[in-house]
Amino acid sequence: MSERTNDTSDTNDTNTAPTPDTGRPPGGDGSGPSKPVLFGLLLGLMLGLLDGTIVGTALPTIVGDLGGLDHLSWVVTAYLLTASVSTPIWGKLGDLYGRKGSFVCSITVFLAGSVLSGLAQDMNQLIAFRAVQGLGAGGLMVGAISIIGVMMPPSQAGRSQAMIGAMMPVALVGGPLLGGFLTDQLNWRWVFYVNLPLGAVALLVIGLRLSLHTERIRARIDYAGAGLLCAAILALTLVGSWGGTQYAWSSPQIIGLGATGALALAWFARVERRAAEPVIPPRLFADRNFALAQILTFLTGAAMVGASTYLPQYMQFVRGASATASGMLLLPLMAGMFGAQLLVGRLLAGGGRYRPYPIAGGALTAVGALVLLTTDTGTATALTSALTLVLGIGLGLLMQSTLLVTINSATPRDMGAATGTATLVRTIGSSLGIAVLGAVYTSRLHTGGIPEGGTAWTPAAVRGMPDEIRNAVRTAVTEGLHGVLLGSALLGAVIFLAAWLMRGVPLRKE
Repeated sequence: MSERTNDTSDTNDTNTAPTPDTGRPPGGDGSGPSKPVLFGLLLGLMLGLLDGTIVGTALPTIVGDLGGLDHLSWVVTAYLLTASVSTPIWGKLGDLYGRKGSFVCSITVFLAGSVLSGLAQDMNQLIAFRAVQGLGAGGLMVGAISIIGVMMPPSQAGRSQAMIGAMMPVALVGGPLLGGFLTDQLNWRWVFYVNLPLGAVALLVIGLRLSLHTERIRARIDYAGAGLLCAAILALTLVGSWGGTQYAWSSPQIIGLGATGALALAWFARVERRAAEPVIPPRLFADRNFALAQILTFLTGAAMVGASTYLPQYMQFVRGASATASGMLLLPLMAGMFGAQLLVGRLLAGGGRYRPYPIAGGALTAVGALVLLTTDTGTATALTSALTLVLGIGLGLLMQSTLLVTINSATPRDMGAATGTATLVRTIGSSLGIAVLGAVYTSRLHTGGIPEGGTAWTPAAVRGMPDEIRNAVRTAVTEGLHGVLLGSALLGAVIFLAAWLMRGVPLRKE
């Protein structure tokens, strides 16, 4: 049983009477956060998104300094694991004890992990401190989205949510570029230290300018649910990280992890139905639109990460672009995502129904992937780059519309749990998507005739090889990309069909 109480210890985050959580500023009209507050929310969110990508370009230098090459992948995996596990928990803590306090706490944990990571003296320390950093990062996105979700009705939140959604493609491109710059010009430790001034600004703005009314709830913490959810996410993430690389898909390790994840999820669902304050309330999934939005979010995450990961491979191996240039050549993809999200936010700000947007997004995702199938080893680099625009528009429509469906289907009481669920689902979709599409890519490389040992070659090494070998690699990589694009087109088609099941419910104006 839960007990609703009124805690007056934090006048900025509680009511003086037990009234519903409107999330509005004192005396406000629900018109949304001020520009400084929105800036602070976006800055905190950007910290978590960038840190998932900024470290990649610094890893070779880190290994040269700290050693531990055999544990290199865990520098990234530890961060992603703890961020994924903690996301729904941060959301639930915000629902129960105050979203402002939860968001500030997550930034503080993230900055502590950043300082410790920068001070690491060996690889084991770095992995442990990256895990601490991930724990804080899990609350950054869910905190920003849920705060905006309760301060504005969904019919008005589109533009602000579009800005949040646009951070994802910016982080995908900007993270590696910033990481390389800091490593080359300063030191790899600044990849972590750069978070400190940015996080300090976010803490200052949120602490001084954000004021939320929140009804505190005293309840028994759902330890069993949280533990089972952690076990399920850990198992599924390791399946995505190890499957087809460290272990074969048919190996006992991968099969065992998959079975463990499935069993933990089934047990978790049973526990949540009985918990007084479940981490992910089953009542959310009683709404058909919410359940469908999570399915679409999962599939969109898989399609997005597949395209953003393997298109640069094509640009580098086939078109001869540098690592930096291959990221820049994806700008049309990112521009399409960014523009589509802003457009949907603007259109829905004036009222209207959101149902057409996920349907259109699924169709354009499938069409965009099929259009890219026309590329071959002789396609001009500029043309290939431009063709990514259609896929980007489709993904942008899906990301924005599914987020709006999620916040529209949840009451302010469950906003943190709802947005935490959506973030978690997208993360798992991305992890499993990269694993499955990566297996397809590798398989097509071999059927495409890549020379023996070619999967370990770098683009620079291939450029110095004889024409015969270089052409064989280019053909194989193109075949691998085509396999990924076919998978993305299939995901888009499934999204398109599933989106038709969504009900045309208007966005709330309250």
